[in-house]
Amino acid sequence: MKKILVSLIIVLFIFSLCSVYAAKANISTNNNIKTGTSQIVEIKDKTENKLQDYTDRYGSETYGLVAYILNIVRMYSIPFCFIGIAVGSIYQYVIGIRRLDVRDRGFTLVIGFITILVICQVLPLIFAVVVKGWRG
Repeated sequence: MKKILVSLIIVLFIFSLCSVYAAKANISTNNNIKTGTSQIVEIKDKTENKLQDYTDRYGSETYGLVAYILNIVRMYSIPFCFIGIAVGSIYQYVIGIRRLDVRDRGFTLVIGFITILVICQVLPLIFAVVVKGWRG
C-alpha cells in the first residue's frame, strides 16, 4: 500500500509541474504571436552573447564553446541529480524496509547520483584551471 501511495504522490507531483508550466507557456504565447517570436529572438541573442563572452574569456572559440556547454551541464545537473537522489532515497528508506535487495539498489542509486553531481559541479572548475592556468 505504501508503494502505491508514494508512487501516486510522485506521479501527481510531476504532472502538476508539467501542467503549471504548460499553462504559463500557453498564456504567454496566446497573447501575441509576435511577442513569442520576439522572446525566441531575445533568447537566441542572449545565448549568442553568452557564447561570445566565453569565447572572449578563454581566447578561443573551441574553449569558449566547451566552457559554455560545461556551464549548462553544471546548471541542469543539479535538479536531475536531486530527483535521482530522492528516488534512490525512496527505494532505500521507504520500499527497502522490507526487502534488502531494494535497499541496496536505493543505496547504489544515491551514491551514483551524488558522484554524478560532484563530477558535473567540479568539471567546469577543473577545465577553467587547466585552460587558464596551464595553457598560458
